[in-house]
Amino acid sequence: MEGITPERFRGRADLPLTSLGRAQARAVARRIAAAWRPIKVYTSPLSRCIATGTEIAAACRAPAEVLDALIDIDYGAWQGKTCAEVAAAEPALYGAWRATPHLVRFPGGESLQDLVARAADALRLVLARHAEATVVLVGHDSVNRALLLQLVDQPLSSYWRLAQSPCCINELDVVGGRIEVLRVNETAHLDGVHG
Repeated sequence: MEGITPERFRGRADLPLTSLGRAQARAVARRIAAAWRPIKVYTSPLSRCIATGTEIAAACRAPAEVLDALIDIDYGAWQGKTCAEVAAAEPALYGAWRATPHLVRFPGGESLQDLVARAADALRLVLARHAEATVVLVGHDSVNRALLLQLVDQPLSSYWRLAQSPCCINELDVVGGRIEVLRVNETAHLDGVHG
């Protein structure tokens, strides 16, 4: 089940980074350290995010802390299955996930509403602790989308409109209640990275 291909519902499976993932983690760490001086790095409790966060923390000379609320969405019965397997077994529900994700609850798992509530808790905690500072959150594509949708005041039905690649950078300024999106899904730092 390792790696990104084939596309599958990895969710809360605690998979280690592949050699490519480790190389991408080092590249994103270099990019962040070159541009910002974060005072803290928060990561999902899953090892792939902890490993990436550890690289960023070392490059930035900042402490890292696990934040449970950043854990990936719970895909329930779909976890570990490829998209093709789920599409073949449950075509109607899979079709709904791709077309109307805000109306789906994964069998035995979470819904996007559950994810948004967790992500909002994480965001509130980080903003309360570090209102005037630069911090890094290392999460998952689903968590990133949930955070971005909240910050730009977009509905959950827009979930698929935001691309989130592995080790991408999203930069937002949140100052005095004003939110400004500076970049979304930046991946230029990964050009030429090989595992």
